[in-house]
Amino acid sequence: MPLNPDKLLSQRIPAVEQTYGPKDCILYALGVGFGYDPLDEDELAFVNDTNLKAVPTLPLVLGYTPFWQIAPDLGVTSSHAVHGEQTIILHAPVAPQGTIIGHERMLDVIDKGAAKGALLYHERSITDKASGKLLATLKQTTFCRADGGFGGPKRETPPPHQIPERAPDLVCDLATRPEMALIYRLSGDTNPLHAEPAFAREAGFPRPILHGLATMGVAGHAILKTMCGYDAARLTSMTVRFSAPVFPGETIRTELWRDGAVVSFRARVKERDVVAINSGRAEIKG
Repeated sequence: MPLNPDKLLSQRIPAVEQTYGPKDCILYALGVGFGYDPLDEDELAFVNDTNLKAVPTLPLVLGYTPFWQIAPDLGVTSSHAVHGEQTIILHAPVAPQGTIIGHERMLDVIDKGAAKGALLYHERSITDKASGKLLATLKQTTFCRADGGFGGPKRETPPPHQIPERAPDLVCDLATRPEMALIYRLSGDTNPLHAEPAFAREAGFPRPILHGLATMGVAGHAILKTMCGYDAARLTSMTVRFSAPVFPGETIRTELWRDGAVVSFRARVKERDVVAINSGRAEIKG
């Protein structure tokens, strides 16, 4: 069945209410590598419930509906849909506990052609249930590799953020744990690609891969460490383009450039010299 853009864009996705607390914050922080050095006081602030701080990228796992639950009967081949780009915009500092409402909506779908797939743009807003205050906006691009050629418009896509041509101002190496994907999936993404060796081999990988959003969380950690002095309130937005998978246990090297309030970055796998995140852009305060 070909992708149905009209039906897809008119899809009404039920709101998601979620109550989270310190254990959820700590579990997410462990899933993106915080606490790797248990003697690092800066990292401990995000994994110890005494004066706990929430990792600013935590909203990535709050109030969402898994894509495969949104897409059935709409012509999207879920097995060939991959995460292409992700943006997080923080309108307020992330609290270590609360009850939120997640509202997901489809924004646009672009037909790249029968052999090139389609791009699906969707957005999630996260609001505080008690006050109705907007806390975060998440924007996602899903690359539907098998679903191009449905007759939709072939519009130009927005250009990616350009990384400066000079040498990085800072480089930050952060190791990932061999079991990191198994920890991260407990925050909500239970795709077997990240846990089951047989499933990963069928998908063309030698072993389970790390979640793309976990890699984004590690890059966010690098920004928090090098540019924000672990002050979580200073990171206000972050955009990435996923370009290659990471295997749990590898080292993620984040290269960073600072130009005023804008931080450009990319993340590569140190052991294989493969760029996993490209065209990264973040904004920081102060």
